[in-house]
Amino acid sequence: MKDFIITDTETERAVLVGLITPAQNEAKINEYLDELDFLAATAGIMAVKRFTQRLDMPHSVTFVGSGKLQEIKTFTEDEENEIGMVIFDDELSPKQLRNLEAALKVKIMDRTSLILDIFAGRAQTAHAKTQVELAQYNYMLPRLKRLWTHLERQSGSGSGGLRMRGPGETQLETDRRIILTKIAKLKEDLKEIDRQKSNQRQNRGKMVRVALVGYTNVGKSTLMNLLSKSEVFAENKLFATLDTTVRKVTIDNLAFLLTDTVGFIRKLPTELIESFKSTLDEVREADLLVHVVDISHPAFEEQIEVVAQTLNDITKEEKPVIIVFNKIDSFSYIEKESDDLTPPTKENISFEELKQTWMHKLHENCVFISAKNKQNIEELRTLLYRKAKEIHVQRFPYNDFLYQNYEEIFD
Repeated sequence: MKDFIITDTETERAVLVGLITPAQNEAKINEYLDELDFLAATAGIMAVKRFTQRLDMPHSVTFVGSGKLQEIKTFTEDEENEIGMVIFDDELSPKQLRNLEAALKVKIMDRTSLILDIFAGRAQTAHAKTQVELAQYNYMLPRLKRLWTHLERQSGSGSGGLRMRGPGETQLETDRRIILTKIAKLKEDLKEIDRQKSNQRQNRGKMVRVALVGYTNVGKSTLMNLLSKSEVFAENKLFATLDTTVRKVTIDNLAFLLTDTVGFIRKLPTELIESFKSTLDEVREADLLVHVVDISHPAFEEQIEVVAQTLNDITKEEKPVIIVFNKIDSFSYIEKESDDLTPPTKENISFEELKQTWMHKLHENCVFISAKNKQNIEELRTLLYRKAKEIHVQRFPYNDFLYQNYEEIFD
């Protein structure tokens, strides 16, 4: 990441920008901007104001209309606000990036570049760093001209980053060839890592593989620590861990492998999906998926859909899934009066009523827990044991026959 990442010691102040469109109403964009705010905080950026505009589609030149752009410009130019960055909730085209930077004279980021920046800061192992670096180069390549313009003004600064000798087209083409060469090299490095990871998975034998999946920051790592009695890093931030962690878990003498995977998110950059192929292979090759859901989040149902769609993009194979509704200790609702005949809504539904909605269709394929407070963990362990045992018996029917009839056979 040393070629691209520029770090600042002071917390940057930023404004957030989102669009209200036919595809996302005002309530929805507010949810998205809440998440963008959380992403910014994870990256060490303080969001101090939000701007929204109602458009049928993003403006092809500046994302927002001219009037809204001037409004943002006026706010960012006020020295009292100390704004150094504007973050847009959707991915910006290279053209939009160049025009916005020229108009606002501050650092411009979009949702994709912010997520990439967080991944770069969170990557610890050589594997994760290589994956993130490849994703960053793929993102930067079509925006190379904007990158040169941006860094040209910083040519005398003391911070790290790519340095230019001149903004000419010849130099741009030279730099483009250098980046393409690096992308090719990183892809070869990842192919080798993929081979090593594949061998590692094969060496695990025929043990049942269970993968924890879910939206980012739903408590997967906390649950991993609880079930495997290990110390996987867990933090109340988005993408606290990037590297896949595999632990052996034994429940009632049945051993299986439990994998903690990177969290998903809305509008997950395609560059990351491609770069994290070997990490996502743990999901593809899992026998059982444990979908962890933060039931206390107001948009948990949409998060379920995002994860389901991402899983569908990753693997077309149908896999058994257990849904674990986590953080029941944080679930809140408005208690209704006894004579209130109003149909339940997200605002007034009780926890017991919530369990009786669409979730009741899941029957024994779901469980409600609090990993933090260790509530209902035994119920989850029992469900995991039953599901893993079913897969184990299908894989080794003869061994299970011997186990069930051991005394009769060897008496």
